[in-house]
Amino acid sequence: MVVVRRSLGRRFEWLWAAYAVSTFGTYLAFDAFRLIAILVLHVGPTEVSVLAAAGLAVGAAVAVPLGPWVEFRRKRPVMIAMDLTRFAAVMSVPAAFALGRLSFVQLLIVSVLVAAADISFKAASGAYLKALVRPEDLIVANGRFESTTWTATVLGPPIGGAAIGVFGPVAAVVANAVSYLLSAVGIRAIGGKEPRPVPEGGAPRLRAGDLLEGWRYILAHPALRPLFFNTILVNGLIMVSSPLLAVLMLGRLGFTPWQYGLAFGAPCVGGLIGARLARPLVARYGQHKVMLTAGTLRACWPLGLAFVRPGPAGLVLVIVVQFGLVTCIGVFNPVFATFRLARTPTDRVARTLSAWSVTSNATIAALTALWGLLAALTGPGTAVAIAGLLLLTTPLLLPRKEAEPVPVPDAVRNST
Repeated sequence: MVVVRRSLGRRFEWLWAAYAVSTFGTYLAFDAFRLIAILVLHVGPTEVSVLAAAGLAVGAAVAVPLGPWVEFRRKRPVMIAMDLTRFAAVMSVPAAFALGRLSFVQLLIVSVLVAAADISFKAASGAYLKALVRPEDLIVANGRFESTTWTATVLGPPIGGAAIGVFGPVAAVVANAVSYLLSAVGIRAIGGKEPRPVPEGGAPRLRAGDLLEGWRYILAHPALRPLFFNTILVNGLIMVSSPLLAVLMLGRLGFTPWQYGLAFGAPCVGGLIGARLARPLVARYGQHKVMLTAGTLRACWPLGLAFVRPGPAGLVLVIVVQFGLVTCIGVFNPVFATFRLARTPTDRVARTLSAWSVTSNATIAALTALWGLLAALTGPGTAVAIAGLLLLTTPLLLPRKEAEPVPVPDAVRNST
């Protein structure tokens, strides 16, 4: 079957451009807060770990009431507000540095605000995307977002690292802040009218039941429920190995920093390849089969990282394993995102995506802390192996049967 590239319209192009500029800004400043904490504030490993985990965990908790708040409001103003929130929060860091008032507590607060705003932005943008493009075009749109993410992953850290080397880590933070401002400008340029969502019973009010509605819907849905547990566990178990591999490779195995960067940077090209393959694979084999296959394969690669040894062979092994992993992730993510959107009613999208992101961030934070303790008891290599073995069980949670998508009324889709 021949796949013909087609335009998704000017308004989607503006949304895509806004996503691209903020994503590149994020990866240009990759690890900038951690570097500022170490190089400028001279904190130790405990504080750096707290900075990494607390931003995710507390940000997720702060974002819980924002899910229903986002659901019952126009999505574009919410996205703009979250971009401006992130701009102001991140820009406060170089401002405080210039005044000689920067502190670790401020970095911690900014990390929490950015994490909460990230969750709310993603929830609003997912709901807006579903209303903006036709259901059959969701796989195309999500594939373009995924390609953009992996392109930024490949290009952002090296460019940002060079900028940090020349200008210092604060310069990368400024670039990240400006990217959020430019994203807000791009979303504002989308234009068009967007009706205000009104919940059943009249004017929007934050009720206790609304806070849990996203989780209720996920856990009651026969296809989303297993997919929810699968993605949460896979993401958490993949992420727990990252700091352990850094300790292992840069410590006992004797790899240099540039080798470590090469081992995890070069394979990101596979994510770009996978994202470009997602749509033609779905066109040929069907959405469910591609998601099930890619979701299973992505769980098989990380165990190989437990066998890393010193020298060129060990470096090649990491590159091969990471390339296979991110290629499968590049295929899986846009198909999964499309599957999830298609099976979530329009009036529940924001709460569902918020619940998903909150749980994911909290799980990653908790598992990262747990695996740090495990590594202290068993060693980093053993802890990485345990994570890899547990990942092999996660395909059992993938949905085995195709679920019917939720229809989107033309009136809803054409109203924005």
